[in-house]
Amino acid sequence: MSDDHVYMTLAEGHEDDTRWAYGTGFEDPLHGVDTAVPDGVDAGELAALCVTLADDALVSAQRLAEWTTRAPELEEEVALANIGLDLLGQARLLYSRAGQVDGTGRGEDAYAYFRDAGEFRNIRLAELPNGDFAFSIVRLLVFAAWRLAHFERLTAHRDPVLAAIAAKGVKELAYHRQYAAEWAVRLGDGTEESHRRTRRAFEQVAPYLGELFTAYDVRDEVVAVLRQVTEAAGLPMPVYRPLPGSGRTGEHTEHLAPLLAELQGVARAHPEATW
Repeated sequence: MSDDHVYMTLAEGHEDDTRWAYGTGFEDPLHGVDTAVPDGVDAGELAALCVTLADDALVSAQRLAEWTTRAPELEEEVALANIGLDLLGQARLLYSRAGQVDGTGRGEDAYAYFRDAGEFRNIRLAELPNGDFAFSIVRLLVFAAWRLAHFERLTAHRDPVLAAIAAKGVKELAYHRQYAAEWAVRLGDGTEESHRRTRRAFEQVAPYLGELFTAYDVRDEVVAVLRQVTEAAGLPMPVYRPLPGSGRTGEHTEHLAPLLAELQGVARAHPEATW
């Protein structure tokens, strides 16, 4: 199976703006959306959901930003940076919604810059160091496939704001998944060295897959994507044995605190600064 075939299959149903997802942010996705919490929706649960999804996006965006000036080619550097910007945009909308409904009135900066590692609820896969290009691509493939499956379901959420954020994110995430799938096939079906590194990358992310399948029934969908890509790349399907603990309960790897220290340093040093 060629990587073109993988692209065509994974992009099915997302044809309109899939490749140009970077341009979907020019219109306000919340324009005209009622921001009142609907009857029957628990505001605390809604806020917690928004924060977890935002934390996933923020931490992933920070890791992708670390590829700036370091990617193998300029084109890939731009692509990874823009994928990170897509995720950063999702995080901002989700943090803002959390602050609207949790009763605190906090803004997005309060969530992003003034919480410690133990207060973050992102999945641990997102916080792992970038490693080589193959690892970052495989990690992005898993993350995008999983997040896209979530967001497709969230477009039907009873909260119209979260549903609108998810609808915008679906277009972006479809491209993220496609981009990562194409590269995973290219690397896996490339040289002996690129094949070895990509196989190792799947083995490295495998222990973190179990954490992804606890909150929503998306396992079969994500596994199907991974199986399609690994078969096209001539790679074995990763076998995962879930690690204990979960980032959703504040149990993180040793890598999150240094990442947040770099992300939050300026804001904490100048907490009242504006620019």
